[in-house]
Amino acid sequence: MSTPPDEAGRDAPRDRMPEPDDTHVHTAVLLAGGSGRRAGVDKRFLVLEGATLLHRNLAFLRRRFDRVIVSLAGGQDVDVGDAGNAEVLRDAWPGASPLAGIATTLAEVRAPLFAMAVDLAFPESDALARVLAAARGNDVAIPKVGEHHEPLFAVYGPACLKPMAALLETGRHSIIEILPIVRVAEVGFADASPFRNINTMDDFAQARAEAGAARPAEAGAAAPALVAVVAKSDSGKTTFIEKLIPELRALGLRVGTVKHDAHSFDIDHPGKDSWRHGQAGADAYVVSSPRKLAFVARLGEEVPLAEIARRFFAGFDLVVAEGYKRTAPHMVELFRAGAGHTTPLCAPGEAMALITDTPLEHEHRFGLDDAAGVARFLAARLETLRSY
Repeated sequence: MSTPPDEAGRDAPRDRMPEPDDTHVHTAVLLAGGSGRRAGVDKRFLVLEGATLLHRNLAFLRRRFDRVIVSLAGGQDVDVGDAGNAEVLRDAWPGASPLAGIATTLAEVRAPLFAMAVDLAFPESDALARVLAAARGNDVAIPKVGEHHEPLFAVYGPACLKPMAALLETGRHSIIEILPIVRVAEVGFADASPFRNINTMDDFAQARAEAGAARPAEAGAAAPALVAVVAKSDSGKTTFIEKLIPELRALGLRVGTVKHDAHSFDIDHPGKDSWRHGQAGADAYVVSSPRKLAFVARLGEEVPLAEIARRFFAGFDLVVAEGYKRTAPHMVELFRAGAGHTTPLCAPGEAMALITDTPLEHEHRFGLDDAAGVARFLAARLETLRSY
């Protein structure tokens, strides 16, 4: 496989994995058609180490395979956001099962393919290399830990399609049922850590804790993603942000907010000791308690939103600002018919999404009650939102 050249004609860095000697498997399928009912949220958009599971695992596969297909259940869609163009294939059989996704992809490519679940927490390149190396000359190469197979990190060849289709036609969805009738290479592993998936929010919390322990916060933490919710007066920005924050947190995002006030304000109480410090002439002072901390400083001019995000929210995943229509690098607009306005605040193409109860056209339009949809939309674009 060759690495595509960049604009200067040099090899563009792709961070490709070391390839095994057997490179006959050129296609991978990312199985992303599950409902995520056990987790209670759309697992594909859970954010781990700054990226959604969907994006992390697409990137993992793209580093090794020429062709990566995203498998969805019939009628499903998925917003890949920053992942760019993605080849999507919808199941030819009902049931939204991994077996249906693998069989549909085999029918499409008619060649060996590597199948992986979208909700894997920490897939490993070395484990992938071992499975691929075992695939030549076999119909299936599948990891095995003790007596347990790992069918969602495995290679399946064209000979698997017929028995898979036979199972699906009778309403059966267990991948393991095909193993006795095809040639199988079992690849032994001491533990299941490369294949661990996220089924519940407890699983997700454990994965986040492990990721944090492996990569402790450093002083030079990256700037967070930044987006502003903008609207004309009395449209309900604050009310929507109140709904949005819990949805973002449910996806694993550490969220900060900034409220723009065009007038002067005072968060301290006149007569309090800290207020008296300021009145005495301190240029800055801190009010600190076991639960909260506030930093108050006198300003010669307003601090730009981007600088606020970088200075005060390093280590956060996302900052949601309310207002800042003139200076925000990325905006979503809220336009509510009941607010009495006849036209949106933003010009066409200015806002990356529109939240509205009107039929106004926008490529990314959400209802006033779809805070969960807006949260997924933003999670899918964290890389874009980090650019400012």
